[in-house]
Amino acid sequence: MVPGSYDYFEHQADMGIEGRGSTMAEAFAQAARALFSLMIDIDQVRPLEKISLHCQAHDQGELLVEWLNGLLTQADIQRLALGEFQVKLSEENRLEGCAWGEPFDPQRHHPRTEVKAATYAMLFVGQEKGEQVARCVVDL
Repeated sequence: MVPGSYDYFEHQADMGIEGRGSTMAEAFAQAARALFSLMIDIDQVRPLEKISLHCQAHDQGELLVEWLNGLLTQADIQRLALGEFQVKLSEENRLEGCAWGEPFDPQRHHPRTEVKAATYAMLFVGQEKGEQVARCVVDL
């Protein structure tokens, strides 16, 4: 389990997600938890399959959007419910991430809201109140 926390904030017809942690990698992992918690009951997801993602961007904000949209894409293509996330960040705005889950089963995972994409709206990646924060709005 990744230390840190996640939360939501209202944004017109869309939803804001936020990941927090003692490191930016933890904040990115928690943002992914927030994203998938909007869509399914991640507590019911078993870590049976692993996917890996590699992203590079111009800055950490763009990297967050790339990470989240990459997860959405892979979950959709492979029809997976994802519930555990791990991120390694390196200089030059590179990310190596992993996610674990299992084939999506509506009976087990209790579908909630469909998320189309992470956006650049209200994008913030930085420090707040002594924690690292990764925040954006997702298109529902």
